[in-house]
Amino acid sequence: MTPPDTAANNAHEFSVSEISFALKRTVEETFGHVRVRGEITGYRGPHSSGHCYFGLKDDKARIDAVIWRGAFQKLRFKPEEGMEVIATGKLTTFPGSSKYQIVIEHLEPAGVGALMALLEERRKKLAAEGLFAEERKRPLPFLPRVIGVVTSPTGAVIRDILHRLEDRFPRHVIVWPVRVQGETSAAEVAAAIRGFNAMGEGGVFPRPDVLIVARGGGSIEDLWSFNEEIVVRAAAESTIPLISAVGHETDTTLIDFASDRRAPTPTAAAEMAVPVRAELMADMRDRTTRLMRAEARLLEAARTQLRGLARGLPRLQDIVALPRQRFDNAAERLSRALIRATEVKQAQLQRVEARLSPQPLRLRIATEKKALPQWMERLGRAERRALSDAGRRLDGAAKLLESYSYHGVLKRGFAVVRDASGKPVHAGTGQKPGAVLEIEFASDRLGVVVAGGSPAPSPKKVPEKKSGGAQGTLL
Repeated sequence: MTPPDTAANNAHEFSVSEISFALKRTVEETFGHVRVRGEITGYRGPHSSGHCYFGLKDDKARIDAVIWRGAFQKLRFKPEEGMEVIATGKLTTFPGSSKYQIVIEHLEPAGVGALMALLEERRKKLAAEGLFAEERKRPLPFLPRVIGVVTSPTGAVIRDILHRLEDRFPRHVIVWPVRVQGETSAAEVAAAIRGFNAMGEGGVFPRPDVLIVARGGGSIEDLWSFNEEIVVRAAAESTIPLISAVGHETDTTLIDFASDRRAPTPTAAAEMAVPVRAELMADMRDRTTRLMRAEARLLEAARTQLRGLARGLPRLQDIVALPRQRFDNAAERLSRALIRATEVKQAQLQRVEARLSPQPLRLRIATEKKALPQWMERLGRAERRALSDAGRRLDGAAKLLESYSYHGVLKRGFAVVRDASGKPVHAGTGQKPGAVLEIEFASDRLGVVVAGGSPAPSPKKVPEKKSGGAQGTLL
């Protein structure tokens, strides 16, 4: 075996970790912040940790790239497979696999052409989902009560909208303040659209009848928030009719396709939202005048038609002349008929009168007189039977009454005690000495005084009262 030369034996020995970290420091110190242009490759979306891992390539080389979760959330443009971008960050190495990589802090499409290609690709994707279909679009209300505006509260846009609404038809306006440019702009605009739609009837703030999403003009990068999917989907999902007014007339963003109406400017959006009050009032006056004139013409035509119809009707005298003549003829015939009927009845009466004679009447009266004693006798017998039956019923009722009366009890040796007012006494308890009581027997009554007080007076006979009072306690 050939021994190593002396120079090699004198070289410093490094561990794998030492050489790896030495290379890491060298790369990071040599290449601090760099801007790298390349095409995204191997992008699969954020990892479960929130970090993103992919590569940047050109036609000759490839470099690994990583975006930490905090930086990814702040990106204005999210990476997509095949997108040509300019990445700003710092170069470093990954000692675990002997690779070098770029830690991206900022990411942007490589030029306007790349943005337009991305925009077109995204437009085709969302259109294929049906978000831009005409049948999804809702008509704007003719005269909304409340208008919701999503825009910056400090820019000239909101002042233009309010001024235009004041000129045309003042309405209640609710402004949802958002950033219209920057990293959080898209999320804020989408949240504002969904927030307006989440308002219920009868809440603290009234629910808008129409929404206006507005922003002033700018470059495609400035307007890019309104091309983000989150904004476009929020606009398409809105149940409140939405007007997009982003940029100038020549600017086009994806929210314009998803909205129900696109306005070239924010001022034009205000004009779409409400009609002109003065024009409505003039139109109302014109319609009122036309209606009154039409009503007058209608009445005059009806009056003319009525006069024409009246001329075709016969006169009242002609209408009643024939019935009047028939009535006169009938009255004349009735008079003659009554005279003839009277003469016929008189002749019939004379014929009957000739057949009448007083002899049959006398014979009937004599027959009735002979039958009268028999009728009187039968009447007497019936009267006696009725009286006898009534007497028996009366005796039975008297016996029943006597059986229910307390006098029958008194006859068996009992008595009724009453106080001075005549009320029955039910017990001796509570009677004060000297109190005057009355005792009723079957044949008479006695007045007594309760012992224990002054000497009792001699008992005296009390005249018997008629029965019928309330029945007291039987002693």
